[in-house]
Amino acid sequence: MRAARTLGRMLLVVGALLAGTPTASAATAETYADYSMAGTRSAGQFWSEDANMHDAAGWRNQWTWEPQSSGVDSRIAWGDPATWPPDVSERFISSGEWVLLDGWSDNGTYYRQRVDSEMIGNGLDCTNRRPLPSDSDRQHYVPWQVPTSIVCLIAEGTITEESTGTVIHFRHEQLWFPPAPCSNPYHSNQPCLKQYERWLDDNGHYDGVLREKLRRDQFIAKGKGMAFHISQYAPTKWTAHGRYYWRW
Repeated sequence: MRAARTLGRMLLVVGALLAGTPTASAATAETYADYSMAGTRSAGQFWSEDANMHDAAGWRNQWTWEPQSSGVDSRIAWGDPATWPPDVSERFISSGEWVLLDGWSDNGTYYRQRVDSEMIGNGLDCTNRRPLPSDSDRQHYVPWQVPTSIVCLIAEGTITEESTGTVIHFRHEQLWFPPAPCSNPYHSNQPCLKQYERWLDDNGHYDGVLREKLRRDQFIAKGKGMAFHISQYAPTKWTAHGRYYWRW
């Protein structure tokens, strides 16, 4: 089905009123936008470190942020630079101290993502878990202010393909790490945010049994943007590095 193809492509590319939100004492003055470049017309290419194809785009991929006129809504597209523009575009919304994920466009339709439950916790083991209050049932994707300690997020809910009504159940587990120096073969000594994520869903089965579809680390470089370094562990192993960054 189209939903199956879309999720497969998405998984490969890949804002203290809320209870449980990191407080000012647990966050820096820097924001997610300072690292991701979500608030500017920005772009980048990331290349795999070998000749092995890791997705339909081959051994290199590209992303672009396109802020919308609303001022709180930004879209990021992912795809092959040789066949730009791509079909896939994710929609993120800034709301208070969070960046929310609303869904994405592909195949001439929209995939609306909504959560049934969300938890926030601390550290690698996700201790002290507590619920996140709903914000229009959109997923709390990342804190707006950069944290000074590891933030754990767990979201469960559904994705609806609006053109057909097909419903997919998902679970998204994330760890957001505080800034630290990082390097890749093309750029050295950059301040980076690290995101670990694991994604499970019942796409193609629609039986409520969640199967692991993605597990990876991504590093996001301050002032450069997304995909500075990616190590994917599942379903296949590959590594890629951000090489080119620009504004448009």
